[in-house]
Amino acid sequence: MSELSKLTIAEARDALRKGEVTSVALTEACLSEIEGAEALGAFVHHTPELALEQARAADARIGQGDAPSMCGIPLGIKDLFCTKGVESQAASAILHGFKPEYESTVTSQLFGAGAVMLGKLNMDEFAMGSSNETSTYGTAVNPWRDGERQLTPGGSSGGSASAVAADLCLAATGTDTGGSIRQPAAFTGITGLKPTYGRVSRWGIIAFASSLDQAGPMTRSVRDCAIMLEAMAGHDPKDSTSADLAVPDFEAMLTGDIKGKVIGIPSEYRVEGMPEEIAALWAEGTDMLKAAGAEIRDISLPHTKYALPTYYVIAPAEASSNLARYDGVRFGHRAKLAQGDGIEEMYQKTRAEGFGAEVKRRVMVGTYVLSAGYYDAYYNRARKVRALIKQDFEQVFAAGVDAILTPATPSAAFGLGEMAEADPVQMYLNDVFTVTVNLAGLPGIALPTGLSGNGLPLGLQLIGRPWEEGDLLNTAYALEQAAGFVSKPAKWW
Repeated sequence: MSELSKLTIAEARDALRKGEVTSVALTEACLSEIEGAEALGAFVHHTPELALEQARAADARIGQGDAPSMCGIPLGIKDLFCTKGVESQAASAILHGFKPEYESTVTSQLFGAGAVMLGKLNMDEFAMGSSNETSTYGTAVNPWRDGERQLTPGGSSGGSASAVAADLCLAATGTDTGGSIRQPAAFTGITGLKPTYGRVSRWGIIAFASSLDQAGPMTRSVRDCAIMLEAMAGHDPKDSTSADLAVPDFEAMLTGDIKGKVIGIPSEYRVEGMPEEIAALWAEGTDMLKAAGAEIRDISLPHTKYALPTYYVIAPAEASSNLARYDGVRFGHRAKLAQGDGIEEMYQKTRAEGFGAEVKRRVMVGTYVLSAGYYDAYYNRARKVRALIKQDFEQVFAAGVDAILTPATPSAAFGLGEMAEADPVQMYLNDVFTVTVNLAGLPGIALPTGLSGNGLPLGLQLIGRPWEEGDLLNTAYALEQAAGFVSKPAKWW
């Protein structure tokens, strides 16, 4: 049974269509793996009855010859997605017990395509974090280990990354505001795609920073990303930022032929203090793409050095606005009030009890940069710099570059507890290679291409032109084929 949970989406789809396996069997195999993996802290809400009901319905559809690619595929759903009648807390105490009366567009489309929900996955509270250590449920753990040292699976989509890497589900949904799909994918040896802003609807996803948030697939291969993205993407009138564009057959675009493609190597991503093994991995990836027929070109993205400070002004500013709705009045946690307490005391006590330290920190930063006297100095200036960062990419793509290759993370996965109590700025530096993609609204994919000296997965990132996920996936497919990464974590949980 455990072998079934190791299948890729593509392998499971083909086996389902041939009648070699059933969705019920796949689902039962995953549920069994989840049951024995509590030490990973990946799943936080379990829905076995719903999963088996969806699996039986999927088997019936397959039997009738009505089988989209995602039909019968068991998935984990990040706790940021609203799922009707199932707890959706964004890993925050302030949303304790919240069960939405509606389904997010992404999960609605996946379930409409016949996918199966095994349960909800751990994450950093309100997606604010890079290590999954800010969750009200407790920490998710990376299935990879460095001796006895427990490692972070990354964040905020840490539960999603851990579950896919540990074979608890065939794939998972993630969201990416500054690298929250790509960084955990790199830390756990899986593949994660952040689509172009507007390619996937944000409706029903609990908001962090609305101009940056984007949902995407977290899978075991580039092909699986292509299959899952097609089911997730599409125009949604309920999301005003959703693009009214046709969704191509991304899987059909995976030819592996990248002859003549121009790959840009940005000099600004050679950051000070970059570990030698990250620099070596980047060089190897460049050589692999060159050997596959691509032209390698040195490029400049001059405003990259301002990306982190720009992001950490804009994202908290938007978060402080979005999180103002959590006040204890309509849903979620409400603090117990003392005699004589009024509505202001209720707001204060509810938020003090409901929000974790990192969320409070970012809300306070965001409120500060939006306040009178500081709005122009911080928020308005950050918006202008963001436009320049976007312009850098536009100029590079206009000059004929098809994709950009960079490291995905500045290191392999770090140990749990090693950064959480230190200077929070050190934790923020984990996003150094990923935030530019969100600020510019571009598609980016992280995939595993090697191992560190300690035997931990390392990933590279490819950044593509807006709306050209098909080309980006094909370039990533060529890199995946050349790298031949097949390593898996040794089971200890």
